[in-house]
Amino acid sequence: MNGAAAAAGGSASCRFAHYFVVCGVDTDTGLEPDDGAGENFEQSPIRRSFKSKVLVHYPENTDRNPFNKDAVNMLCMPRGLSFCTQADRLDPQFHSFTIASDDGTRSYGFVHTFFEEVTSPQIITAMQTLFQMHHVEHHSSSSASSPSSSSSSASSPSTSSMDSLASSLEESDAESLAGVSGCLGCVGSFDPARDTLYASKALCLITPLPFLQASRQFLAQLHQAVSSQTAPPLPLESYIHNILYEVPLPPPGRSLKFHGVHGPIVCQRPGPGELPLSDYPLGEAFSLLGVDNMVKLLTCALLETQVLLYSQDYQRLMTVAEGITTLLFPFQWQHIYLPIISTPLHHLLDAPVPFLMGIQRREGAQRSSLHLPHEANLCFVDIDNHCVEASEDLPLFPDQTELMQELSEVLLHFGLPPQGGVSTKPPTSTTTSSPHLSSLVLEDLMEDRRNGNLGGEELAVLERLQALARRCGGGKISEGGKMLGHVFEEEEEELKAAKLNIQLREVFAVRFAAMFGRYEEFIIHSALDLDSWLSNREGTISFDKGSFLSVQPATHLHFLSRFLETSMFSSFVDGKIISRWADREPLQQLFDNRLERERLYDTGDEDSHNRPYRKCTTLFESAQAIERRVLKTDHTAIHPHLLDMRIGQGRHHPGYFPKLQADVLAQAQNTNKWSGRVTASRRSESKRSTADHVGVDNEPRQKHTFTRRALRQSKLLDPSPQAISKTHREFVDGLLSECRLKTKRMLMERMGKECVELGQGEASITGLQENTLIYGLCDLLERTWGHGLQIKQGKSALWSHLLHYQAAQGKVEAPAESPGLSTTPLSCFSCVIYSVQRQLVISVILPTCSGPNCVDQKTLDDGTLLLKVSLLQDVRFIQTMSDSLSEVCQARAWIHLALEKKMLSQHLKELLTNQELLRQLYKHHAFLLSEEEREQFLFHLLSLNTVDYLCFTRVFTSICIPYRVVIIPMKKLSIAMATVNPWVCLSGELGDSGVRQIPKNTQEIFFQCKNLGRLSTLQLGVQENSGLLAKCLIDCVMVYNEITGHTYKFPCGRWLGKGVGDGSLERVLIGQLVSPGAEEDAGRWTGTPPELASPSQSVRTVLGSLGSRSRMHSDEVQEDMREAANNLVKHFHKQEQERGNLTVLLCGEGGLVLALEKFLLHGLKSNRLFQRNVFVWDFVEKAVVSMETADQMGDLQGSTLTKGPPCDSLCHYVNTINASPRNIGKEGKFQLFVCLGIRDRLLSQWLPLLAECPLTARTYEDGALLRDRVSVHSLCRILQTLHEFSVTLEAALVKGVDL
Repeated sequence: MNGAAAAAGGSASCRFAHYFVVCGVDTDTGLEPDDGAGENFEQSPIRRSFKSKVLVHYPENTDRNPFNKDAVNMLCMPRGLSFCTQADRLDPQFHSFTIASDDGTRSYGFVHTFFEEVTSPQIITAMQTLFQMHHVEHHSSSSASSPSSSSSSASSPSTSSMDSLASSLEESDAESLAGVSGCLGCVGSFDPARDTLYASKALCLITPLPFLQASRQFLAQLHQAVSSQTAPPLPLESYIHNILYEVPLPPPGRSLKFHGVHGPIVCQRPGPGELPLSDYPLGEAFSLLGVDNMVKLLTCALLETQVLLYSQDYQRLMTVAEGITTLLFPFQWQHIYLPIISTPLHHLLDAPVPFLMGIQRREGAQRSSLHLPHEANLCFVDIDNHCVEASEDLPLFPDQTELMQELSEVLLHFGLPPQGGVSTKPPTSTTTSSPHLSSLVLEDLMEDRRNGNLGGEELAVLERLQALARRCGGGKISEGGKMLGHVFEEEEEELKAAKLNIQLREVFAVRFAAMFGRYEEFIIHSALDLDSWLSNREGTISFDKGSFLSVQPATHLHFLSRFLETSMFSSFVDGKIISRWADREPLQQLFDNRLERERLYDTGDEDSHNRPYRKCTTLFESAQAIERRVLKTDHTAIHPHLLDMRIGQGRHHPGYFPKLQADVLAQAQNTNKWSGRVTASRRSESKRSTADHVGVDNEPRQKHTFTRRALRQSKLLDPSPQAISKTHREFVDGLLSECRLKTKRMLMERMGKECVELGQGEASITGLQENTLIYGLCDLLERTWGHGLQIKQGKSALWSHLLHYQAAQGKVEAPAESPGLSTTPLSCFSCVIYSVQRQLVISVILPTCSGPNCVDQKTLDDGTLLLKVSLLQDVRFIQTMSDSLSEVCQARAWIHLALEKKMLSQHLKELLTNQELLRQLYKHHAFLLSEEEREQFLFHLLSLNTVDYLCFTRVFTSICIPYRVVIIPMKKLSIAMATVNPWVCLSGELGDSGVRQIPKNTQEIFFQCKNLGRLSTLQLGVQENSGLLAKCLIDCVMVYNEITGHTYKFPCGRWLGKGVGDGSLERVLIGQLVSPGAEEDAGRWTGTPPELASPSQSVRTVLGSLGSRSRMHSDEVQEDMREAANNLVKHFHKQEQERGNLTVLLCGEGGLVLALEKFLLHGLKSNRLFQRNVFVWDFVEKAVVSMETADQMGDLQGSTLTKGPPCDSLCHYVNTINASPRNIGKEGKFQLFVCLGIRDRLLSQWLPLLAECPLTARTYEDGALLRDRVSVHSLCRILQTLHEFSVTLEAALVKGVDL
């Protein structure tokens, strides 16, 4: 017995079916209430669910696919055992399910559920007793009986056996039973004397491949034989044994015919070059949801959001789930996949990981009745109402409009509306009796036609019969037999559905081939062998995402940047890398082969950024391949035959499924030589197949199992408390591991970008990728806060917790000013200035008062005061940002703000300090109640403080931000500020603040304006009528963003006022983002290199010193010039999202203006021609005057200069700058002169004019760079490299100059 069973199990992988299962009521154990069904015990017992059992299953086990009794029982009857009477509808139902083994191999179950009359007296008595108890309860509650008796009777059904329930009826309740007869005949009533009790029973076939139509037909014919008054030709054991042991899998690319109880059944299998088998009707899924919703749902699945399907029909859940996963080709879903979960498994909705699950809608239930802990990134699919609720910021699928148009054309070709909303019905089950001989003869003729065995005359006769049947509406062949026209109609509908299936799948397969046609070029092979790759996998970058995105169309980037971060894409790339040392997975090999064929016809001349949309050109060929297999069967399996059964077994009882003879079904009876031969041949063919389904050919799947992180489905389907606890323990570990990997990735990518800024590498990340990583962090936090959540308001679990914390703290009152803004009076602020290594270092502007309105303070070891940023202050600010923000957007805004402020870990730690609130909001298995893992989670988030993010500033651009500006004079001359009445104007990436007048006798101003983005420049000036005494030496200006906590320093180091320095009344300063502490300790706060600032006072001193001017080496000056130009070139070659501030590269320290100033100051003679300080603008002005004077006197005719457009433009620009109403001083005018020359591509034409001007020979020494033609020519060539770029200057630089 054991040896035979083992032999049977060994050949299970090449059999059509693995198991035949019967589930129903176990008369030995009686009725057991299904506690996990979540039903109301106030309803009638006949409407309740009871525990079902696996009554029989054959064979007992197979080696590669062990039988999981509890899981199969739960999936066969997800709602448990159902009862009804003759007053209810007794229509049979069909649904399917999928179940995965521990090695990842997936099997499919097909279930035919029908109602069978209950003959067991114990079951009938138990149901009668339950109904009597229910009536007594109902009568007692309506008569306002005592609470104690009501309570005891209400609890007894769920805690006692049926016998104890019957005995628990008190004598006092006996009088109430008299009213039972009055309720008989009502809905949900039951009286054994007048009602017939029926119980549900399920017939299930478990197969290795999704042969949906064939399995449905076989089970329907099996039930038809049971319900028929006429006995089937053979005992049912013969048909079950035949499909379990004698029907093989069809070979790849072939079709197979086998026989059910009443007729032949055909199944087919794709060939090696075709898409894998999928028998689920995609047309039905598109008809239910529509093209738009299906594309939206597929996008959600590709981005690995949590997908929850919702429908009353289990088969609809399975149809949509299998349809979506089928369309993912060549990628595979890597996470929880349970298209059908019963009530005991609803705890899996707490899973903090991506999932694709389906739950049944109870009759009359509403969407709002569902408790869903995760909704921030949930895709909720209400199939019955044809609705898909996706996440708020779901990107569009690449070329979505063109794709939807192509899909609509395919659907219209098959007569289906693209908009969906059509409730399709499954093919009607065969409910007729056994056909008579004439029916069998005609069916055999049809089979012969399908197999190509009819000659010309016979075929012509059969075609005339078919035409006649269609014209006449298909008359009956015989009494109780099939209608011939109906047979033809079923065949045509099945073929039509199969052709529609493959065409819809081909459209998506071509789309993925177009998107990832050259993915292999971007795979990074860094390991020498498999072991070294596995040992360093976490720290290895396997795919060059930045380069891949750089060649994609701009409209695709939002989707692709997020898709490249998914597990399914990572697994796909891992499979490609592993294929260097092992066999490729079948799906990947099929995809690669299709790409190779397409490259043969690809000219490669198209621009990758503007690829035209290409429609699928293989729709007809793919449909033809299926049609050929369906219309002409390649193989025929053994017919069912009599088995060696005991006499008296297999007797037919109409309406009752018989008790099967176990000894003939538990193992294969190897009495047929052909059976063994075909099995062996199928086994060899399945091993050779390269495109087999992963459930059949396990070898590649086993080699890749280490790349899968999904939980085992067998554990997920176990509803026991121990298994549930273990499952959530794995969820907790998974969240911690994901947090570690995400923060590590964010640090690596951000630090890699900072290395590029320092000139130590090539760019590997774009701003879009950075946003994608931060989006992934937000999603991780939402899933973490949603794990085990039991009390929630709104869709965001994190924001719900913040609101509960806010309420618990009792700080819901709004302050006098706008929430989130500091109410500290300006007089309470001072500037902390201290000396480090003889350099003045300016720290953050801090409150120094101790009044009730002041913000809490924190002191570091070095005495620096830091603002203790309030968690609730940030929450209140987010609440006032916009009324239109949803809870999810508010939570993400809060995360962005905390991340930018480097307070994310600290805020979350403070949030979690309220243990009482945690225990109130969360279940015991929640991640947030796991103290050790929670601390490690916060530690990983704390590591993000080592890099700088401007994610809040750059994403939420329309909000109002309060700024505080403080002018810092030189220490010895600070008293001079009392005579000055300055004004400021802030400029950033998003605009400027306008002119803001600083109040008299103060050095600071506080104002609010629209978010300026990252600050770049600050205009500082004094009024024109301030007088000669209004002058001061400004050290720097500090600007503080009171929301993000960022401090910007704008170095100046120059005089402001008339009659001092260059006489400037206005300066344009370049800012830099500084750390909260000293500059030398900046590394402790941030890993981001400081930006270039305004040229410092020390630099200006060097430039203004004639003694130092002679010591400037020409090579250093030229190198600075090349470096400045090179920085500009690199700036424009970066992605637009990654470009820094252009003003910094032009006017900052090390910028083009300062480099050109050094060039023009090199070799400048003593200042005998000029008064006091020497400025380059003086020379430029003199040169222009000299040119204009010489032109008027005709002196240019004898010089090398020629009057022309370059000379005219030079004179025009200089005169216009001098005539500007702005008093920006000589340094400011020269800066404007250079910026305008670069913008208008004129600077390279002006320099030769200045070099050849007669004034130059008198002003510069012989060795000066300006008098060296080679140096000037080299400089002009450098400047000409900038002509290909479009330079846009900030308004702060060109204000008041109309050029």
